[in-house]
Amino acid sequence: MQSSATVLVYSDDANTRAQVRLAAGRRPAADVPPVEFVECATLPAVLTALDEGGIDVCVLDGEAVPAGGMGVCRQIKDEIFRCPPVLLLIGRPQDAWLATWSRADAAVTLPVEPVEFAASLASLLRSRLSIGA
Repeated sequence: MQSSATVLVYSDDANTRAQVRLAAGRRPAADVPPVEFVECATLPAVLTALDEGGIDVCVLDGEAVPAGGMGVCRQIKDEIFRCPPVLLLIGRPQDAWLATWSRADAAVTLPVEPVEFAASLASLLRSRLSIGA
């Protein structure tokens, strides 16, 4: 198992980024490595972090302003070679079809529910790390 996993968290709202960090904790599941976070509040910061590499999973806020996470997800899926899996935070369960349109690998609703979020994040980490192994 690798020593740690890097999770990019994109939201213009510092409270949403804090919810994500708290819900994931140090390790979202016993069978995945501890996580380190790269926090981004703007689209250019997201693109720079992805260009630098080393990101294992992206968590994108679908309610972010001015660049919403759904559009950001679709953009990075088109533009980033071997784009990491994306966990999209959506405002309502009815927005799940938009998460599918954006090509997100998983979606959870806001506010972040810790058990559901940690399970989704751990699942994406497992799939990413098993591919990279």
